[in-house]
Amino acid sequence: MRFFVTGASGFVGSAVVADLLEAGHQVLGLARSESAAHRVAGLGAEVWRGSLDEPERLRAAASTADGVIHLGYHHDFSQYELAAELDRQAIEVFGQVLAGSGRPLVVTSGMAGLAPDQVLTEDVAAPAAMPRASERAVFAFADRGVRASAVRLAPTVHGPGDHGFVPALIDTARRHGVSAYPGDGSNRWPAVHRLDAAPLFRLAAEQAPAGTVLHAVAEDGIPVRDIAEAIGQGLALPVESVPADTLAQRAGFIGHVFGLDLPASSALTRQRFGWQPRHPGLLADLARPDYFAPAAA
Repeated sequence: MRFFVTGASGFVGSAVVADLLEAGHQVLGLARSESAAHRVAGLGAEVWRGSLDEPERLRAAASTADGVIHLGYHHDFSQYELAAELDRQAIEVFGQVLAGSGRPLVVTSGMAGLAPDQVLTEDVAAPAAMPRASERAVFAFADRGVRASAVRLAPTVHGPGDHGFVPALIDTARRHGVSAYPGDGSNRWPAVHRLDAAPLFRLAAEQAPAGTVLHAVAEDGIPVRDIAEAIGQGLALPVESVPADTLAQRAGFIGHVFGLDLPASSALTRQRFGWQPRHPGLLADLARPDYFAPAAA
């Protein structure tokens, strides 16, 4: 099959592209810059220049594909509403192109806030009030002849090259001279290695019935105190408890999310698709010194 992949040069997207190619599929990867185009081409995929705010470019690319895997996102947390709107618009473009064809449209979703005070499972629907509209947008096409599915990524997707939440927490600890966790640190974060998350997007595109949610979760919930202690050990810094609002002040949006209890299960995903994570867990990854190398200037 020939897939159009947005976010193809990104941390997770590049792993998805590599997995698709290894499985014998063809990939047309979206690239909004010259450097992104080089990364996509270097993976062995065909390059399509454009961005999420160019709907006609997205429409043209999707029209040439047997399915769309949408990982692109505007990762500026200070412009969250704009990011959500660009995401929604892109999904609507893809859904309109694929409507009536039975072809797959796989989108990326998150987990924070979906199931307060309980373990999040695949059969829990995203609340209508969630700012990120990816699931609502894609499942609107499930009864319009689109094999629509959503892969929910754990808040911590880790591995070499990680530039997400955990590196931001590392930078915060480095700036403040202490690795902090909120309260007693018993709240939990699910995690998944990028190389374990990647095949789920392919499995969704190949097999998932319309309306399916898949969970990219290898570890259901790591106490955040354990994460803070691993960061402290990696930086040779003390580890301390702070009030949740203090952590949010230090680390912004990511500090706020670090204060949430977000346990999640992937039992249904494993049962339905035979998915079995096999790469190192988060704490094993944090034992590697390269996670703590200062960012290049």
